[in-house]
Formats: sequence, structure tokens, C-alpha cells
Amino acid sequence: MGYYINPGNENFKEIRNDEYIDKSGLISVINSTIGTKKRLSCVSRPRRFGKSYAANMLEAYYDCGCDSHGLFDDLEIAKAPDYEKHLNQYNVLYLDITGFMSDTTLEGLPAFIRKEVVEDMGRVFPDMKQEDTIKKCLNSIVENTGRKFIAIIDEWDAPVRDPYSTEKTKKDYLEFLRSLFKSEITKKVFAAAYMTGILPVRKDGTQSAISEFAEYTIIKPGPFAPYAGFLEEEVKGVCARHGVPFEEMKGWYDGYTLYGRAGERVSVYNPNSVMKAADCGEFESYWGMSSAVYGALDYINMDFDGLGEAAERLTAGLEVPVRTAEFRNDMTIFGSADDVLTLLLHFGYLTLVREEKNVCRIPNREIMEEFAGMIHRVSHRETIERLKESEQFLADVIAGDTAAVAANIQKVHMKESAPLWYNGEQALRAVIKLAFFTYRDHYIRLEELPSGTGYADMAYIPKKYDPSPAMVVELKAGGTPEEALEQMRSRNYASSLEGLGGELLLVAVTYEKDDKAKPHHCLIEKYKKSGLK
Repeated sequence: MGYYINPGNENFKEIRNDEYIDKSGLISVINSTIGTKKRLSCVSRPRRFGKSYAANMLEAYYDCGCDSHGLFDDLEIAKAPDYEKHLNQYNVLYLDITGFMSDTTLEGLPAFIRKEVVEDMGRVFPDMKQEDTIKKCLNSIVENTGRKFIAIIDEWDAPVRDPYSTEKTKKDYLEFLRSLFKSEITKKVFAAAYMTGILPVRKDGTQSAISEFAEYTIIKPGPFAPYAGFLEEEVKGVCARHGVPFEEMKGWYDGYTLYGRAGERVSVYNPNSVMKAADCGEFESYWGMSSAVYGALDYINMDFDGLGEAAERLTAGLEVPVRTAEFRNDMTIFGSADDVLTLLLHFGYLTLVREEKNVCRIPNREIMEEFAGMIHRVSHRETIERLKESEQFLADVIAGDTAAVAANIQKVHMKESAPLWYNGEQALRAVIKLAFFTYRDHYIRLEELPSGTGYADMAYIPKKYDPSPAMVVELKAGGTPEEALEQMRSRNYASSLEGLGGELLLVAVTYEKDDKAKPHHCLIEKYKKSGLK
């Protein structure tokens, strides 16, 4: 057993000794590529989405130096017709790139990997003819053992996304990968390869830097979509075992929409956050910002290509358009706002809504908390002004200053009229979200809240220990605020929030869509269990 050559199944044993969600169906996808022209797979997904778990599982399944029946016989893969055919039948080359990076410099990384792997081959196969390159050593082992290799490379892109990596270090590292998987040796040495990371393979010009690999990303995951995160039924099982409410888990960590084979829609959850919330019994953000987002923050600060406004709209819970096809994974040079938004898609801060023709949004409450925190660190003048205006807007609502509230909504509505199609309640709903831009400092927002004998358009529920009043908002494109308020009373929209305690405000907002000046109006009333006062 070696460090990099046939490292065994101990890593997966540790995973199986803990609570394990069966993702072994991924093995069947890799098995289907063995010995075909699709043998090289690069599968990227956001951090904390189980990439290393998957790599350790594959390592244990294919390694010919151990017996892994006890780890897989009770899993989904054991039902596959070729389960025994491939189980523990290959030499394995396992490279955790971040592990190498911790022991050497970025400049010396390729040479260090070569030296370490060649030395390990000598330890595992002492009778092997000593060769001076990894390629020659791999070829010698295959010829002597009659077993091809399965290559498993974890965090392949770590040197590419490292903020201290220069163009030369990136180029040298990519050239190392090219040399390892050039076609003339690939067929002789590798039965298959599984390379995983956060980012897609970097492009040189219009071509992939490692063109032999088939790419499966969080944007286009293909057959790997069901294995990119936890599925809803799997999360329901976790919640049942730990006695935590599923609906709250869903609101915090669901929301990633992927599209698999033939456009199959797959909804996945963040596995790391689900398990931590289940273990701790606390729903909060377990995400933690990455250096990539701080880089994006610089572009938002500059309002590069309209990014400042896009970030504001995303934080308000709205969708923004994005084109992902031109993303080159450069990490240092961004040609457009689309490049930055696509990077955030790959890092899991956004999710793609394909039904809306390449529109993206923030997936869930966990990421919304992170994104909102990011916006508060923005120093761009217009964004700071929007933050101040939103905070004042919230203060005006609580104070019952209906004239100020109506004027602010009208100002936002006029500014956003073109992208939002001015007339219509959906447009007005979007305007309210933008006006309440900083609501996450104090509130949880609910839309289409079932209450009384109907559905309230929007409700803002104060966070735990926050003294702010709860609010129910009714929107009308046309009509009067008096009519909107009467609808809230007659349908008893506030009933489902009576148990919250403290004050509850009814906020009615309308505008005269047939008037050229488009005047906006607002009425605010305080509500109590005993009735209105």
C-alpha cells in the first residue's frame, strides 16, 4: 500500500463508520466510461459538496491492493451487473493536489509531484525497473502487472485558483497534467480517470487546456447531476433520523437547480451544511466566504459592467441574466459581468434557472446571508447610498411615514421600470424587494403567505430577539391603498402571524398605472389580536 499508488480503502472506511448518504451510483457512471473514448472525466462542483468523499469512494472501489466488499455490498452499486467486474481490479493513482501544495511552493509543484509519485511507485513495486518519469513508470507497472490504472485527482484546480499563482506556475502545472494524459499513453495506461475540483478546465484561447477530458460542471453536470449534492428524499431521511424539521432545512440549504441527462431537472442541497445543521440542531450558515468572493467584491466595488446593480438585485431576492458560454476560467482577468457571475455559479453562490433562459439567482437562505454580508462590505458609492436609502425606508415604514414610503417606492420603481416592465404586480413586488434591500439585517421574508382566507403578497417576520415589528405587505397595481388595506382586513391576512407577539403592521402599497405620472400611495396600520386600532 502506497501514499499515491494503491493507497487502500481506509479513507472510505472512516466515511462509512459515520452517517453515510449512499452516492455509490456515481461508480456506475465511471464504470460506463472504462475502456471507451470517454474514459477521462473532469467533474467540478462547489466546495463542501462532497468532492473528496466521492474521490475516497472511488479510491476504495477500484484499488486492487485491498478487499472492499464489506464497504460496498450493502450500497446501490452492488446491484449493478458489473459490480464484481470492476471491484478492486485496478491499480490506482490517487493525487490530492492540495496535499502536495502544503509541502512545496507553487513554482516547484509539478516537479515535486513527479518526484513524490515516482518514489512511491518504487516503494509499492520494488522490482519495477527504475524510470525517470511518471509516464514511463506507469507504463512499466501496467506491463508487469497486467492491470491498468484508474487515476483519481482531487482538487485538481487548487493551483489555478490560488491567489498567489502566477501565469507561469499555472502554465507549468497545466502542462504537467497534459503530459500525464496525452493520448498516446492514456489508452495503454489508464482504464479511466476521475478528476474533480471547483472550476471547469481552464481554456487556452478557445480550446480546453486539457482537451482529452470530458467536462461535467455544476452548470452542465450531465449524468453526474444526482451525485452533486443531497437529493430531497435523502435530506428528508437525515431530518427524520436527527429529529429536525425538514421545511426549515429546505429553506436554508436547498435551491440548487441542476440539469442532467436530456434536461432532467435535479434539485440538490449543500451536503456539508445539511449534516452540520442536523448534528448541531441549529440552522445557520455553515458556508464561510472563499477568496473567490472577495475577488468578486472588488469588481462589485468598481460597479464593473453593471455588477454593483446586479449584486443589489440578487441580494434583494431577484434574478439577473447571465451568459456562461464564454467563461474562460482565468481568475485574474474578467471580460464582463457574465464572467464574474459565472465564477459565482461554479463556487455555489448562485444557481442557474434554465427555464428563464439563463437567469441566475441566490439559491437559499444560507447563501443569501453570505451574499448580504458581502454587500455590506462594498465601498462603491452608489451601493452605499442604496444601503442607506433602504435602511431609511425601513425606518419610515416602522414609523408609519406613508408619504416617505410612497415616495421611496416610486423612486425605485421609476429607476427599475425598464428591466421590470413597469406595469403589473410582479414588477411592484420586485420594487418592494429592492426598497427593502437591507431587510435581512432584521427580518425573514416570506412570499405568498397562506393566511386567513387567502394569501398575503409578502410578509416580513423579525429575526429572533429583534424588536422590529412584523409586517404584512399587500401590493396593488391600480386601485387605492384603502381598498388594499380593506382586503387585508376582510381576508384576515395577519392571522397566521398573531402568535409572534409584539407589533404587527399592515402595509398597503398601490400605484395608479393609468396615470402618466404613475403616483404611488401607501397606508400603514397597526394590528393587534383584539383588532385594529
